[in-house]
Amino acid sequence: MARVAIRYPRNGNTFISLLAYSHGNAEIAHSTFAIAPRDYSSFPSNTSISIKGRLGFSSSFENVKCLDDAVTVFRQMIREQPLPSLVSFSKLLRTMVNMKHYSDVVSLFGEMQKLGIPTNEFILNIVINSYCLMHRADLGFSVLAIFLKNGIAFDVVTFSSLIRGLFAVNKLKDAVDLFRKVVRENICEPNKIMYAIVMDGLCKRGHTQKAFSLLRLMEQGSTKPDTCIYNIVIHALCKDRMLDDAINLLNEMKQKGILPDIVSYNSLIDGLCRSGQWENVRNLFCEMVNLNIYPSLYTFNVIADAEKIMSHMIEKGVEPSLFTYNTIIDGYCLCGQMDRARIFFNSVIDKTIEPDIITYNILINGYRKKKKMDEAMQMFLEISRKGLEPSIFTYNIILQGLLEVGRIDVAQNFFADMISAGQRPDFCTHRILLGGYFKNGLVEEAMSLFHKLESNGEDTGIELYSIVIDGLFKNGNFNKARVIFEKLSVVGLHPDVIMYNTMINGFCLEGLLDEAKDMLRKMEDDGCSPDNVTYNVIMRGYLRSNKISEIKAFLKEMTGKTISFDATTVELLIDIIAEDPSLLDMLPEFHLENKT
Repeated sequence: MARVAIRYPRNGNTFISLLAYSHGNAEIAHSTFAIAPRDYSSFPSNTSISIKGRLGFSSSFENVKCLDDAVTVFRQMIREQPLPSLVSFSKLLRTMVNMKHYSDVVSLFGEMQKLGIPTNEFILNIVINSYCLMHRADLGFSVLAIFLKNGIAFDVVTFSSLIRGLFAVNKLKDAVDLFRKVVRENICEPNKIMYAIVMDGLCKRGHTQKAFSLLRLMEQGSTKPDTCIYNIVIHALCKDRMLDDAINLLNEMKQKGILPDIVSYNSLIDGLCRSGQWENVRNLFCEMVNLNIYPSLYTFNVIADAEKIMSHMIEKGVEPSLFTYNTIIDGYCLCGQMDRARIFFNSVIDKTIEPDIITYNILINGYRKKKKMDEAMQMFLEISRKGLEPSIFTYNIILQGLLEVGRIDVAQNFFADMISAGQRPDFCTHRILLGGYFKNGLVEEAMSLFHKLESNGEDTGIELYSIVIDGLFKNGNFNKARVIFEKLSVVGLHPDVIMYNTMINGFCLEGLLDEAKDMLRKMEDDGCSPDNVTYNVIMRGYLRSNKISEIKAFLKEMTGKTISFDATTVELLIDIIAEDPSLLDMLPEFHLENKT
């Protein structure tokens, strides 16, 4: 969640001039809500929709499935005394935007204005965005008057929406002029999203060179381009058949330590395919895989069947290697296209190319991910018929798949067959077995295996101890988990951040928040730095227990530390903020810096 720094203007002139886009004044903002008149009085009032949750109005509005639901919820909200928080109103309006009811968002906001319900920057930005999504950026500008009237500062989201709206109605010059005004007059600091909107708008309208120039300008500023920004320009260069420039930009990215992703390679492969440069497609395809960037479904759609590459190579007298075939099969498996992977596998055999154990492992793992363990077992049995020897990796894939689908007896028999075949279990095998046993509630089997590994002097390591402690916590064996943690020092192991996080999470699940905090202090005293997961786990513990004072104390304690709350934590936070809005000012992600 990006932090937004808001700067209030030294005078109102800059912002008043922006209203010229709507050819009006502050009064326009109130009249424009008639754009989509709708009579909501006819909506039924005896609906069963309920928006009150454990902590007041639910922030997630799970029951809102259609426009009627949203309007019913809105009617309930405006009847509440006192009124729900503005967070709840903004959440409802955002839900409606996601449902694409843009004009209704504007109408309900008009109702809020008539009823004298206060507003904030989040709600106003939602209204502007709705106008822009309706291709009425001109009316979006009129909302700026409401910002001014209420003393609310504009932010980067405000102008990003307006710029995107201008591009959407092909007002390229106005969009670029607004971007320049924002930068030149220091109205707000453009972020990567705003740059991306401008570059994407320029590229889609044939101004690739201008976007490229803006990229160079961005490289010199404080906001540096990331992979997403480079991808916009690379894609445009490829569309314009400027493939050498696109490849040079890709290489430049890598030299700067900015890693390309599947989108980068898809754009280049698309451009090279359209130009018939099949050798370059092959080279780029292999480079992508070597960088552990695996083909997506789109990659294969772009090259209009991966087999064309093979055909081209064969026509040129170059026989594709087994590595190339394995790469293509792996790509299909990664996309979940097991039928196509199997067809391609059969074509390899038809070409008298003998698959190796890696080929079989790829297919077996693909079936495992799709939970098709019968097909995976058939492939496993085929290995010996082809005169190949399954590797430990092969056995591990099958074991993991069987345990994931709960076929415990089959997994145990398979493991016994593995031992009989002379295959020695490795660390990964033990990790899979322990995790699988705990996942399926077989605590005794898991602990029996763990104690056997200990007594045999096997390398259990801190990772296996983490799996055991986590499994015990999740199966309600709190005391056993604690005992095993306390014996770590006896066996000469030092807890790492994963182990500490496992313990802290276990305490939080048991509602022992003081013990969780004590474990955090022990972690820091032992020289193990907490990470983002640590803070999120503790924060969720406080939030689920609805301990407002402890949340405030914890947030105060975290001041100055870099914390990024994940989606689960944020959802819980919004629920609590609806009950106690004062928490909002303590969150660095939400707090706005006002500078006069």
